Amino acid sequence: MINISTPDLCDAHEAQIAAGSVKVLDAIFNNYGGHDCFFGQAVTIKCFEDNSIVKQLVGTPGKGRVVVMDGGGSLRRAILGDMLAENAASNGWAGLVINGCIRDCNEIAAIDLGVKALNTHPMKTEKRGLGDLNIDVTFAGQTIRNGEWVYSDNNGILVSEEKLDL
Repeated sequence: MINISTPDLCDAHEAQIAAGSVKVLDAIFNNYGGHDCFFGQAVTIKCFEDNSIVKQLVGTPGKGRVVVMDGGGSLRRAILGDMLAENAASNGWAGLVINGCIRDCNEIAAIDLGVKALNTHPMKTEKRGLGDLNIDVTFAGQTIRNGEWVYSDNNGILVSEEKLDL
């Protein structure tokens, strides 16, 4: 795993930040995974209190990509638990950025995976088969598009239209 520094990336890409091709997400996330530093191309999901599509996606080869999930900011249900996190890690996903909650935080902390989320909640979601994959999602003050590059560490999260030199 390559270590990245989002402050260094911000310093090196000030012009792209000013132009809007590199975006800095609002500081609303907490670290929960076994990796506090991760990056990869975004695969976007929009789902609200239903993680059916998340379960399907993390069961596919991740190829070092990052799931960027808009759970509508719900603090009433956990959209990720230890079993789905373990599945994501075993299938090669680099991490997940979740506009929502997780559960099983102690178990997820031991998994070889980056996980950023708003908070924790003990209740699981309902499985209604709802959700959208590979669409633009907007949260934390930015719009994230499928295929953009996500860079995350303890300092924050950047999203770039193009892959950045580390």
